[in-house]
Amino acid sequence: MFPLAAFDTINLTEANQLLQVWQHPMGPERGNSAALHCHALLVHGKPVGLACTSSLIRERVGGGLSHLTRANAIELSRLCASDRWACRVVLRLWRELVFPGLGVAAAISYQDADLHTGNTYRFDGWRRAGYSRSGMDSRTGRAGRNKYIWVCPPTAAEVAA
Repeated sequence: MFPLAAFDTINLTEANQLLQVWQHPMGPERGNSAALHCHALLVHGKPVGLACTSSLIRERVGGGLSHLTRANAIELSRLCASDRWACRVVLRLWRELVFPGLGVAAAISYQDADLHTGNTYRFDGWRRAGYSRSGMDSRTGRAGRNKYIWVCPPTAAEVAA
């Protein structure tokens, strides 16, 4: 009998299919970021949540966090689930099992400030450390978004360059 639950690597194609089915507001990963990793939470063999990790798109994080760079930080670029409860579980598993093996001092995640309360990150021990506004999405023509920047571990937000 297979395990009741598992957290394991999935490929980018599978992750993008789930992001589309679960209607993630940012859509699928573009796959143009180096070191892309995707992990899914499976319950009874069925995916219920996922986390995708990417290198930073820009050389440095904005929002007053320019000391975080591609050399010392990674982005949790997608966190999504079929049911709300699974996001917290996926985030905790990602932080405990994936992040330590990535070889960087900090992880960041951008969160739409207009759509989310921040509780998922806050309850997992991340710190809201910055704010940014993205520009027009050249692929879709979609207007930019107001974004909070969350940092893990929380002390990484204060680390000097």
